[in-house]
Amino acid sequence: MTQPAPIRELPPSTGGMRFYLTTHKRHWVKLTNEPLFLKSEHFAAARTLPEALGRYAVDSGGFSELQRHGRWTRTPRQYVDDLRRIWEHVGPYDWAAGQDWMCEDLIIHGGQAGPLTFAGTGLSVAEHQRRTVNNFLELRSLAPELRIIPTLQGSTVPEYEQCRELYERAGVNLAAEPTVGLGSVCRLQSTTQGAAIVTAMAAHGLRLHGFGFKTLGLHRVGHLLTSADSAAWSLHARKRPPLPGHTHKNCANCFDYAMNWRTRVLNGLPTWHQPTFDGSQAA
Repeated sequence: MTQPAPIRELPPSTGGMRFYLTTHKRHWVKLTNEPLFLKSEHFAAARTLPEALGRYAVDSGGFSELQRHGRWTRTPRQYVDDLRRIWEHVGPYDWAAGQDWMCEDLIIHGGQAGPLTFAGTGLSVAEHQRRTVNNFLELRSLAPELRIIPTLQGSTVPEYEQCRELYERAGVNLAAEPTVGLGSVCRLQSTTQGAAIVTAMAAHGLRLHGFGFKTLGLHRVGHLLTSADSAAWSLHARKRPPLPGHTHKNCANCFDYAMNWRTRVLNGLPTWHQPTFDGSQAA
């Protein structure tokens, strides 16, 4: 198998934020040079893969895995094989998320949220954190040439601090990592608690990626993030009529709508939060 090319380094955070538009449409990588965020499973199941025109990052699909099964069904080696295939055929990605264990109550305890049924892991937050750190160490051991990022997990500031310390005790210098994921903040991001978590982790000099950030969260703490991703455009479109001239029922899967939404959201951020035109970090 062809080995991936050397990892290109991203610049450190200098006051800008890279914004990845989340989509389940893998062919969008050949339609735009705006940064995209896609689940690895959307590539893994494809017979042929499109070549990326611009930047993109890869999600491990952890939320769906734990929501449906209460565990990971893909082994670390299977995941690494998928990541190598994506790198080789789609092109070098900025980074890929690890197979982390989210700490939301529904993920741990199970239950129902709208149409989604959560299996529940039945494990503690501490065990989720331990498994998250151990998985990162295993993935980096299996594929040191790939950019697989560490992710912090928890639900309170002290829990995130505990997770950060787990990495440090394992010999991972998070402050030296180009990107550190901040997990389990999707439902907290616009709250005082969410802002406190982001602020506390940023105070350690970490280059944070905020998973699943919406407009309110970006307005509140976007200046503390190196990057963020969002799929909120699809829900936004589902509740509205299609764009003029569009014949589908709604634009929840529409490239034009997603790009327009991205422009509106970023233009609405305070200037010190905004990415540069191509989605890279401000210099």
